[in-house]
Amino acid sequence: MNYIWFFIILISVISAIFTGRIDAVVNAILTGAQKAVEIAIYLAGIMAFWLGIMKIAEKSGLIEIIAKAITPVAKFLFPDIPKDNPAVGDIAMNFTANAFGLSNAATPIGIKAMKELQKLNINKDSASNDMCTLLAMNTAGFQLIPATVIAILIACGSKNPTEIIFPTLIVTSIAFISALVIVKVLEKITPPQQIKNNEVNNG
Repeated sequence: MNYIWFFIILISVISAIFTGRIDAVVNAILTGAQKAVEIAIYLAGIMAFWLGIMKIAEKSGLIEIIAKAITPVAKFLFPDIPKDNPAVGDIAMNFTANAFGLSNAATPIGIKAMKELQKLNINKDSASNDMCTLLAMNTAGFQLIPATVIAILIACGSKNPTEIIFPTLIVTSIAFISALVIVKVLEKITPPQQIKNNEVNNG
């Protein structure tokens, strides 16, 4: 990817030299650098705010309440996860972060959830069905409020940044449902994988 970007920049500079527009390239570099810093600072503020909210929700027990609320759904989507396993709470937090468009916040939580699922996975060299389901959920990326996109639109001077909410909800809902349907169908046509029940059951 670095080679592609380097090639594009090189062609742009050469074209600017031959067309006498090198001043435009210099201005674009300075303006782009300034804009990048402004957007980065703005997004850092948004991320800090939402990560703080997520931490408060975790400490206050709200995440635990959400985890219990989605337990029936989680049991259907992740049938091999034992009851009260930490993975359920991590998946709940991951889903919540994704739903609010906080992909940067959702990533470390998703990794933590995946590690918990790996502990339950007998075959360490292959992803379990539950791990595939979690990956499909994150790839589809259901979003209720695309906070990061809205923040970028605001930083770029959009007059109506929230108009993206409804189209995003429709598109991500379709993608989310489609991903879950596909992964569940593939589970039926592939050999079942052995998952550890729980240390409690084994001991």
